[in-house]
Amino acid sequence: MLLYLVTYDIPCNKRRQKVANLLEGYGRRVQYSVFECVLPAPKYRELRDRLRPHVKIEVDSVRFYPLSGHTLGQVEVWGGPDVLLPPTSVIV
Repeated sequence: MLLYLVTYDIPCNKRRQKVANLLEGYGRRVQYSVFECVLPAPKYRELRDRLRPHVKIEVDSVRFYPLSGHTLGQVEVWGGPDVLLPPTSVIV
């Protein structure tokens, strides 16, 4: 699992709301148009597939930033919730 920082800039209110609602099912909103999502690879692909129909590439911008364990230690947070971290162990 990786932590993905998902950001968007969508001028259309209707599309922007659909994207935000969809992202709320995959992660946590940390700013108005920024979500932190801890996802395994299949869920990440599912999220991208479900977002695609709501985004107009010509006018919208959606960005996915994967953050590795190495870079997570370098994240600095001033205010708001702590960074959402992937689980560190697996129980079988």
